[in-house]
Amino acid sequence: MTGSLTVAGLGPGDEALVTPEVSAALAAATDILGYGPYVARVAPREGLTLHPSDNRMEVQRASEALRLASEGREVVVVSSGDPGVFGMAAAVFEALERAPQWQTLPIRVLPGVTAMLAAAARAGAPLGHDFCAVNLSDNLKPWPLIEKRLRLAAEADFAIAMYNPRSASRPEGFGRALAALKEAGCGERLVTFARAVSAPEERIETVRLNDATPDMADMRTLVIVGNSQSRRVGRWVYAPRQAR
Repeated sequence: MTGSLTVAGLGPGDEALVTPEVSAALAAATDILGYGPYVARVAPREGLTLHPSDNRMEVQRASEALRLASEGREVVVVSSGDPGVFGMAAAVFEALERAPQWQTLPIRVLPGVTAMLAAAARAGAPLGHDFCAVNLSDNLKPWPLIEKRLRLAAEADFAIAMYNPRSASRPEGFGRALAALKEAGCGERLVTFARAVSAPEERIETVRLNDATPDMADMRTLVIVGNSQSRRVGRWVYAPRQAR
């Protein structure tokens, strides 16, 4: 008997931002796997087993999900936001590549509202023109590569959405990122700090990059650096549709 594996995005936090497709998958699941705080967002019910795990166990979690699906379970692996944006989808396929015996399993990836899109909507339209996303965590890539990508993104005049800016274990990284962008000539660009978007403690703040400080962000903050043309209209920030 073969089950199925679904990788689903729970959105940024508010239940209203979970897609109907994801809600249906959760309702049909026998097993939910994911990082503990994300699994906690799924209500317990009869016939459902919750499998919370640590945030650095992505590949182990994915392998366990594949095993359960191979035994006939209806398995859902959850991520916040969208599972394909710095989420569990890549980990599932990494585990699948290592386990060819499970490559015929039915697998679906269901999109969700990403943190950067939720944050951009609250701010206005800071991603209204070309943009990129950079994960500032150096757990899986070296810091010099992060700095190189930031400098090149600044040179290309992209708006930049920065994930995982500052954690307790690496508080210095975001300061280095700000310094690299200032050195790249971005000091006058608008920077939006969007913390806990869609949660009760949501906070949105926009300043010039020259006025930004590392303590303005934590791991619940999505940071959007505008391009050189980004501007304010009242309380809103937007990137003009026409490049110069």
